[in-house]
Amino acid sequence: MHQLAKGIYYEDSYLGVTLGALVFPLGTILIDAPLRPEDGRAWRSALLHQRSGAIRLLISLDAHLDRTLGAKAMDCTIVAHQSTAQVFRNRPTIFKGQTPDSGAEWESYMDAIGTRWASPDITFTERMSLHWGGPEVILEHHPGPSQGAIWVIIPAEKVMFIGDAVTPSQPPFLGNAELEPWLETLDLIQKDYKGYIIVSGRGGPVEMEAVKAQSQYLKSIARAIERIAKRNPPPEATERLIPGLLSELDFPKEQYDQYAQRLRAGLYQYYVRRYHPGHSQEQVTLEDEES
Repeated sequence: MHQLAKGIYYEDSYLGVTLGALVFPLGTILIDAPLRPEDGRAWRSALLHQRSGAIRLLISLDAHLDRTLGAKAMDCTIVAHQSTAQVFRNRPTIFKGQTPDSGAEWESYMDAIGTRWASPDITFTERMSLHWGGPEVILEHHPGPSQGAIWVIIPAEKVMFIGDAVTPSQPPFLGNAELEPWLETLDLIQKDYKGYIIVSGRGGPVEMEAVKAQSQYLKSIARAIERIAKRNPPPEATERLIPGLLSELDFPKEQYDQYAQRLRAGLYQYYVRRYHPGHSQEQVTLEDEES
């Protein structure tokens, strides 16, 4: 567990996404949940050692499986955007593992199959403020990575948790992404949040250079898709884009297959939604809600 400011922590050692915790006088606010129940217990125990009060809230930064499968094990009130709540309403009660081969982290943890979902208890549309005995905590809607993507911002401490808005050294999840608003959010970070500690949900704190690199990478994806779309090929043709897009990233060789599959699924789904909405999707569909 790493401290960012007084009472503000992140944790990046568990399977899934980078977690956050705000340990304030009126209780602890969690940001996203570990995938595995045993990691959830370890995370709670680590926070208790910080002399935190009861864990009061869990904020889900979007509906992605990597950050929501373990939410029920955290046993607290869940806050999310209303679009995230809608995804949960469309899900079966129990996760049955219908979405393999999307390049997500949960796919290496097959015990996740059979997990019961925990739907959000509190939702909001654009902005929500929390006053928990410490500095003000602002939840803001910033779609792009998904329709329900949000940020957690602590202005007084200049700390922000931005979920999958920036995915350093790995390809983004594109299955439910909209690149135009995503690029707008990245421009907003660069313009209005200079001097902030920016915590990515896929790796922890990042510098502003990583935000710029994410913007450039998304523009590369958009250009590649637009070029191929001019020929109106079937969605499967997007697979030809994978080698070039992966060559722009620096990551361990052993992750090539996972990241190639992430792009394969994401490019296919993005292309279908944007250019072939009537096409019969043969690939996974639940991740289309999550990513």
